[in-house]
Amino acid sequence: MKSFIHDDFVLSNDAAKTLYHDYAKQMPIHDFHCHLSPKEIAENKSFANISEIWLHGDHYKWRAMRTLGVDENLITGTASDHEKFQQWAKTVPYTIGNPLYHWTHLELKRYFDVDELLNEDTSEDIWNHCNALLQKEDYTTQKIIAKSNVKYICTTDDPIDNLEYHKAIKENAAIETKVLPTFRPDKAVEIGRPEFASYVSQLGEAAGVEITNYANLLQAIEKRADFFHEVGCRVSDHGIQTLPFAECTQEEAAAIFERALNGQTVSPQEEEKYKTYTLVFLGKLYSSLGWVMQLHIGAIRNNNKRRFNELGPDTGFDSIHDFDLARSLNGFLNELDSTNELPKTIVYNLNPIHNHIIATAIGNFQASGARGKIQFGSGWWFLDQKEGMLAQMKDLASFGILSSFVGMLTDSRSFLSYTRHEYFRRILCDLIGSWVENGEAPRDYKLLGQIVQDICYNNPKNYFNL
Repeated sequence: MKSFIHDDFVLSNDAAKTLYHDYAKQMPIHDFHCHLSPKEIAENKSFANISEIWLHGDHYKWRAMRTLGVDENLITGTASDHEKFQQWAKTVPYTIGNPLYHWTHLELKRYFDVDELLNEDTSEDIWNHCNALLQKEDYTTQKIIAKSNVKYICTTDDPIDNLEYHKAIKENAAIETKVLPTFRPDKAVEIGRPEFASYVSQLGEAAGVEITNYANLLQAIEKRADFFHEVGCRVSDHGIQTLPFAECTQEEAAAIFERALNGQTVSPQEEEKYKTYTLVFLGKLYSSLGWVMQLHIGAIRNNNKRRFNELGPDTGFDSIHDFDLARSLNGFLNELDSTNELPKTIVYNLNPIHNHIIATAIGNFQASGARGKIQFGSGWWFLDQKEGMLAQMKDLASFGILSSFVGMLTDSRSFLSYTRHEYFRRILCDLIGSWVENGEAPRDYKLLGQIVQDICYNNPKNYFNL
């Protein structure tokens, strides 16, 4: 019987098959945004069982199990890893139509050579088979990365991090993959959070700056960015619920900052002003360093307060936000561009209604001598599925230039998620292949193959200057 994950999986036409097998398949991976642990890479972590590498921290799977009524103890609770795996196996058959079904079987096939579909009946054999392989030296974090043909990894790191594990990785000649930090200063921007003042104190300690005013804060941020740069960082990242844009002077931002630092209430209008000025400062800083700025826009987080209080953040209670983006996005990019300090920027959205807004806005701020300077990022989080990725690529192609696209990223905490690059590449090739078969693009494999290879690897390699 033909394996579910076969050579032509998701490839529905001859042109797609040629583009994938002859051009995309063997391209290396540049994973420019993920949440992998640099500690686990540096220490070459081994995994006790398939649940540890596969289910721990995976809120996508947790949400699916909750939807089917699985007891929380068997998801994030004290149940054994074996019991949790059994519950996931029972869940998988009912995820058809969700990317989890494809991701699950791609990961089992590529890393464990499992052809059987995961379900309650096959779970025990697959559990034993995968666990036996995980005991081998070929299944440590470093070996999995090498097997996945990953050339670059950009983790996600707080400015207060001492980056000791990135330094250790850099000094380890056995690790051929470049593993570099990403500067994520969200906690210094989110002035309305209760922990803001406490975080500012930690940032000051890390930077060796006593932060008593806003100028001190900016000095501390700049010092930490310089430190990150020395360790190899060339990328920043921001998780933003709604992109702020309000006129604000440094004096206004300073007064708002001092009120927050003293425990006084900051109004929503003041918060927007502070965030705008601080983000513009950061954008100019990134430009001076030659970094890429990433904006992940549109998640509304921790919506179930009872469960958030029980389980904490990043446990599966986030969703898509709705808000007006066009004015703030164009205004923010223009503010930086007006002084010629707009860095290379990738804009990711979580709400598909923003596709056309972003795809057209990025065209306003492209620059001569910089191929695709402002990017519409790949389908992210809830849009990281076949229809979401297709919509993003079609909209980018319709309003901009698909061939300059920097392509896919994992955005994952799992070392088995590199098959998401394969999934993306198959979908990309099937899309372009369908244009060929429909007579909308020429059957010019030299041209189309180059475009595919550029999107898969060459474009991000050149874009990030790593």
